Order: sequence, then C-alpha cells, then structure tokens
Amino acid sequence: PGSPYQPAIEALESHPEKKFYNVSKLGGAKYDTLPYSIRLLFESSVRNCDGFLVKETDAMNILDWKTKQNHVEVPFCPARVVLQDFTGIPAMVDFAAMREAVRNAGGDPVKVNPACPTDLTVDHSLQIDFSKCAIQNAPNPGGGEQKPPAKLSPLKAQPRKLPPCRGHSGCRGSCSAGESGRSSGPFSAQIENTPILCPFHLQPVPEPETVLKNQEMEFGRNRERLQFFKWSSKVFENISIIPPETGTAHQVNLEYLSRVVFDVKDFLHPDSVVGTDSHTTMVNGLGILGWGVGGIETEAVMLGMPVTLTLPEVVGCELTGTVSPFATSIDIVLSITKHLRQADVAGKFVEFFGSGVSQLSVADRTTIANMCPEYGAILSFFPVDNVTLKHLKYAGFDKAKLEVTEAYLKAVKLFRNDESSSREPEYSQVVQVSLSSIIPYVSGPKRSQDRVAVNNMKSDFQACLNEKSGVKGFQIAAEKQNDIVPVQYEGNEYKLSHGCVVIAAVISCTNNCNPSVMLAAGLLAKKAVEAGLAVKPYIRTSLSPGSGMVTHYLSSSGVLPYLSKLGFEVVGYGCSTCVGNTAPLPEAIRNAIKQGDIIACGVLSGTKNFEGRLCDCVRANYLASPPLVVAYAIAGTVRIDFDTEPLGTGFNGKPIYLRDIWPTRQELHTVEEECVISSMFKELKEKMEKGNKRWNLLEAPESTLFPWDLKSTYIRCPSFFDKLAKEPVSPQAVENAHVLLYLGDSVTTDHISPAGSIARSSAAAKYLTSKGLTPREFNSYGARRGNDAVMTRGTFANIKLLNKFIGKPAPKTIHFPSGQTLDVFEAAEQYQKGGIPVIILAGKKYGLGSSRDWAAKGPFLLGVKAVLAESYEKVHRSQLIGMGIAPLQFCPGENPSTLGLTGREQFSILFPPELSPRMTLDIKTSTGKVFSVIALFENNMEITLYKNGGSLNFVARRFL
Repeated sequence: PGSPYQPAIEALESHPEKKFYNVSKLGGAKYDTLPYSIRLLFESSVRNCDGFLVKETDAMNILDWKTKQNHVEVPFCPARVVLQDFTGIPAMVDFAAMREAVRNAGGDPVKVNPACPTDLTVDHSLQIDFSKCAIQNAPNPGGGEQKPPAKLSPLKAQPRKLPPCRGHSGCRGSCSAGESGRSSGPFSAQIENTPILCPFHLQPVPEPETVLKNQEMEFGRNRERLQFFKWSSKVFENISIIPPETGTAHQVNLEYLSRVVFDVKDFLHPDSVVGTDSHTTMVNGLGILGWGVGGIETEAVMLGMPVTLTLPEVVGCELTGTVSPFATSIDIVLSITKHLRQADVAGKFVEFFGSGVSQLSVADRTTIANMCPEYGAILSFFPVDNVTLKHLKYAGFDKAKLEVTEAYLKAVKLFRNDESSSREPEYSQVVQVSLSSIIPYVSGPKRSQDRVAVNNMKSDFQACLNEKSGVKGFQIAAEKQNDIVPVQYEGNEYKLSHGCVVIAAVISCTNNCNPSVMLAAGLLAKKAVEAGLAVKPYIRTSLSPGSGMVTHYLSSSGVLPYLSKLGFEVVGYGCSTCVGNTAPLPEAIRNAIKQGDIIACGVLSGTKNFEGRLCDCVRANYLASPPLVVAYAIAGTVRIDFDTEPLGTGFNGKPIYLRDIWPTRQELHTVEEECVISSMFKELKEKMEKGNKRWNLLEAPESTLFPWDLKSTYIRCPSFFDKLAKEPVSPQAVENAHVLLYLGDSVTTDHISPAGSIARSSAAAKYLTSKGLTPREFNSYGARRGNDAVMTRGTFANIKLLNKFIGKPAPKTIHFPSGQTLDVFEAAEQYQKGGIPVIILAGKKYGLGSSRDWAAKGPFLLGVKAVLAESYEKVHRSQLIGMGIAPLQFCPGENPSTLGLTGREQFSILFPPELSPRMTLDIKTSTGKVFSVIALFENNMEITLYKNGGSLNFVARRFL
C-alpha cells in the first residue's frame, strides 16, 4: 500500500502474518462514535489515500462526519464491481478499444486491464421463446385472468441417475410438470444438480424440452456477445465472467461473490461493492457496503477511480422488543419497510442497531436491504454480528477464514456486539421500530387491501356478517348467523357453518418465496401431525411450490411428508389457486353451502383473493402467510381466536392451541441455515466452478486485441480514443458553436439516450436497415449498447423530446447553416462535416433520472463540446466531465430568456490555460452579447479529467 497512513498498518494479533490498517486507533474517540457504514468509508479513504484521487483531507472529513455530513464530497473506492451483461458490454467494449488505442499510440496493450476486481454476470439475455405450464389446461372456474408464464432462469441439462417418474394419472410416465421457474427470495437459486421432480410422486423426470430449447435460443441469439465476453475472460486480468444459466447478478453477488473481508496477499480490508444491478444493496445484509450506480461510475471504478458522493446523513433504525411468535419474516420486512418509508430516508444511509437486530436472520436482513428503492435510501446497512458469522459458516466459509474475518472486524471495530452494554454509534437521527408491535395480518374477505389483524379475525368476520353487502359485508340476518348445516362426506357427518374453511392453498409466489415462511408452514405441519391434529377431508388443500427449488428445500428439511399427511400435496408448478385454477369442491359440500346460504371461506398464501374467484360458492377469501393457511385448515374455520381457542383435539383428547405447534424463529433459522442455505451454496459453488457445457464449448479468440467484425451490428470499436496522444492538449476555445438543441427543464437521461425499442423511422433504424436487418431484428437500444454507431444515432432520439426549435415533441432539430429540419444525428453529422462545434442549451435539472452511460457518451460522439444549463442532476454533471464535455451553468437568476438568447446565435467560449473549481467564464455570441457562466468543475480531479478529454483518455494515457 502507498498510503501516507502506512504507520497505521499492524499485524493481526491472532494471525500475525495478516496485516491491516488499524483505523480504529488512527481515528481515536471520533472513530468510536461513527456509524459502522461511515467507518467503512473512512477505512477505504485511509487505505486508498494517494494525495490525488483520495486526499488526506478526504479521510479527515469522513472522520469529522458529525459536523461535515451533507457539506462535503468524499471519494469512495469500492473493493470490487459487479456488472450484469447489458451494462457490462459497453464497459468491456471500452476496455477492448482502449487496448487498440494504447497499441496505436506506442504503448503495451497487455497492461490495459480493469484496476478493480470485476465480476460480470450474463443474466439479462434470456427470452422465453418456448413455454409449457404444468397446469396450463386446468379449469378456470373463477374467471380470473390467465397469466402469461413468468420469465424463467433455465436449469442446465444433466444426465439423471435416478429413474424417471412412471405411470400415474397425472403424467403417465412422460411427466414434464417438474419444469421449475425462479424463486425470488433472498437466497433463491437455480441449482444445476437439483433433480427436476414430478410434482405428484417427487421422482426425477427428464429435462423439460422447453428449458433446453430456450437455452439453445439464448446461445444462438447472443452468440456474438457471448463470444466477446468469453474473449474478455481469457485476455483481461481482474475480470471474471459468470456465464449464462448460472443465476441473476444479485443472486450470484450475494451467494457466491461476497467476501465480507478481502484477503489480498495477507493484507486484509473490508469487502465493498458498487454494481449496475438495482439489487446490489442486498449485500448490505451481510455487512458489506455497497449500492447501485450507473454505467459510467462503474466503468470509472474499473479504471481505478473512486465514486464521489456527498458525505451522507445516517439514519439509525433501532429495533427493540421481541417479535411476536406468530409474525413471519414477511410481516417483519414489510413493517420495517413501511416505517422507513414514513421516516423520509431518501438519499441517506440507513443503519440498523438495537437489541432486536439479532432476531433477524440474514435472509430477513438482505430482503430489507434489497427494498431500498421502496423507501429511497442509498443503502440499508446491517453490521456483521454473530448471526452473520453463523450464516457464513453454512455459506461455505471454512473455519480458518471465519476466524480471520471475526478477528479482523473486531480489531477495527466493525463487528456489532450483541451485548446491551456495548456503546452504539451516534446517528443523524434515530427511527425506532418496536418488533413487539409487528403482528401478523390476513387480507380479505373480498379485497387484498383490507387487512385484518389475526388476533381480531374472529370479531372482524362477525362484523362482516352483520354489515350490508358491499366491499366487506355479507348482510346475514342475526338469527341465521349461527346456523349449522350437517353434511355427509365419505361416510362421516360434518357440520358446516359461517366461516368454515373449504379451500386452503399454500402457494409460493412473489414475496412468499422467502424460505422461512414456506419452512414455517412445513414445521407447523410436522408439529401438528405429531400432536395428533388433522385436516377435515372435505377441505380442498393444495401445495403449489412455484419452483422445483422450493420443493427441494421442503424435501431436504424433512417437512414435505407432514404437509402431505395434512393433505397439502404438491400439485404442480405455476399459477394455480389464486388465478382460479382450483378443483371443484365435492358436490355434497357445494350443495350444503348453497342450501344453508353459508359464507364459506378460502384461505391461500397467494396474491389475489377476488370474490368468487376460487369458487362461485366460496364468498369469503383470505390471503394469509403459508403457516397461517395450514393453521386455518386444521381449525376448519376462520371464526377462531387463536389465543383462547384450540385448533383441535390431539392424542389422548388433549386440546392443542396454535402456540403449541407454531415453530419458533430460532427453530426456523436453524433449519433454514442447516438444510436450505448449506445445500444451496454447496451446489451453486459446484455450478460456478464447473461452468456449463455450452459455455465451455463456446469458441472465442485469444488474441491480445479483439478482432473486430466490421459487419457486426452489436459490437464495434468506438471512437472515444481517436485523438489519443501521450500528452493531453490544453482546453481549446469553443469558437462559433451552433446550438444543436434548445431544451427546457427536467430533461431526463431517457430523453438523451433512450433504452427501449428502436423506432422504424429513426436514424438508428436507417443504419440497421442499411446493414440488411429487418425491423423485427432491430432489438432495443439497450441490447445494442456495444455498438457506438447505433447508440450515437439513438442519442436524443426519444419521441418525447421537446426541442424549442421545433415546438413539439419530436427527435428533430434545425441545422442552421442549411435551414433544414433533420434528425438530431443527421444535423450533428452535418455540423461535424463542416468542422462546426455544437453546444446544448437547457433549463433546470438537466440529466434527471437513472444514471446512463450513453447519455454522456452519445453527446460526445455527436460533437457536443459543452452543455449550458440552469442546473444539473449531480451524477449526470460528473458523467459529462467524464466524457470531456464542459458542464456550464448560468449565473443565479439568469437563463436564456432573461439574457435574450434565442439559441440561433453562435457561441464562443474561451477557456483560460489554468482552470479552477467553479470559476467564471465569459461567453460571446455572434450578436455581440457577452455574459458570464460558471464552469461546474467541483475539484481539481474533475479539472484534470476534463483536460485529458475525459476519464477514458486519462486512464489510457497511464499505459503510454
């Protein structure tokens, strides 16, 4: 390390061969009061301090967080980068082009590699060309809409050692109902070696033909891009490509790539990450600092440059109290999310502390962190504690690595102590959430937005019987509310009454894919069976796991037979009960319900409970968590107070209450870690190491320079480095520039660089047509980010773009020398042919919206030298500088209107030899008007980047 803080390097006491920066001693008493997330920023600044990109004053500003928050910009150098393929392709194309440029300028192209460890997951390319649903021909008595099949992450074909399922009424020996989709919980995975199971007999079945076909189509359609990625994995150091069929970026990031503590040649430092995937914040649940950023920011990090952020406020979320025994993980996650949404945490860090934190599993924590976009926080951080270490043990960390991880984090005070006596950090503000106040709810009886606390369920249903017919009421006369209808079924007599449960469906879809809630249902079933409880045979029970992975962990944890014993048999994989795909009730039960005008109930753990959808004679339908579905099925009625009334009678006539069989959170966490997490991580690791057959057999060049295919419409060598020389040229004056576009307020990055489909009349469409492509083959701008010719033509091609020169929304402008109205690209092309520079005039908040690399790259290639706006979105302003475009701002109170500008003038901007942050420049127009603007360079590093023509050229010169 070359930091001026080298005297702070120490040896780890328990492992003296390991070295680290002891930032806790360096920071002293101030460090001890910092939030854990800010301590991580401080450690990064100390370790990466070089006097230029990261200065000593930056580290001291972070240490003085209490007084400097919201007032200073600080750099952050993450330990690694995670990309997904759509954003990864332009980044890797830039590196390939940089090698070409360095070679042409006399340098050694082999030296051009990402400076920061980078993992690129190819997970956004699968399309569903073939599909088949296990229950696609099932009846739809409820009349609900039939959902199209969800996009699936494919399972890799594997030879099966066990015999396929043979002969039953559901499959007749050729069952393909085991086709699995994707579980979306925090530890979901598509495990390569997991048998695809017949949902009726749980026997392995042949690989579904649809999965194989989709995989073939994926490799065929994306072969060119995949070959480029494979070339990248062969020739670049510090880059790892995770091939298709492995998993999604956030899943692999969480389950395989996370280190928690880096050990690089016996030098230790915390794991941290920025990624282009919106789910990057999930790693906060493992004590890893990380968040999602745009393409240019990640590329800058790959080039060895820091991410810059305003030193943020940190909201401490204190979790107190004890979770209700009946509250599930989903109840907890949604309740905490609701509190944070109400607390105004937008643009801030959130950090969790308090006695309640240790009650949350890592699955709970990562789910909460993943929901950052829901409440607007930059990240939601859970410091490493004993719960984390226990999880890491099952995630594949060996004993030695765990010991070093724990010793290091404790040495630098990054380990959260469970003891109440330990001192908590100081926060900008504190939001308190009492876990004791989180109680389980169900939704119904007619609308999913009508929530009912479980402890009020009996009284609420009674109120529904009394209310007039409407959104909740059934208007049952008081004298009939206790009516009982006897019914004979399978040789026994049963009694039906208002509130009786006749449909109970455990469905694993959407948020109920969290392993803990499905396991809770299984463990509750196990305890119920062992206690002697049963479900009445006339109740239509079913278990629709949603994917083979859910079946896998229910089976591996040993609870599946108990669910089956209660009647919850696996019926298949796909949308079932909640879209109305349920089998008819027994005729005797239907007749009894109609005869007695009984308000019968359905209880399911899906997402929809519209009146009459499950069955025309089932008028009350409730959404509940999976374990509550099982509980209500056992009780046989929703008119029950679980606190005071037993579910039923067990062995020896003993009354059994819900509290007697409800699994504790500790039981759940243990089974989850030992049976689910351990199995998933082991198999995912094997899958990552083996790769897959198609990827392994895919041919790709091994040359130092990429052999560009001039006919390619997906990958081209961009022209960012055409003028690369060893020494940068001083900023040149912009003389007699025309205005390419005169825009108003709130121009978004999507206005500048659309990511959607390519309009048939656009400049990009004309280019692709000239290459022999039909409109059906155009694909989207997002898919063609590796082709600068397409992306440049797509710049300002949004049909909603409002250019004041045109007066109506259209991707058009005026080429003033000729007076023609042209596509923006065609006008820019004419200006470049004439050697005429162009600028952009804009209003307030230029560059709003999601960060998008081509929103800066595109204008650069159009020849834009400067943008003159009233104000900028902060990230986009820095991206413009990163491409060598000057962000200029009107002086306060001034704009084109107050200055009398029409945009039809020509503008000349003189840059002095020495620039300084936020200096004032003069602009002279062709009409003789002179006015001042502010050059929005915030620091010397930005000025250096601008002088070099942007960050790409700045880094390229390091290799000359």
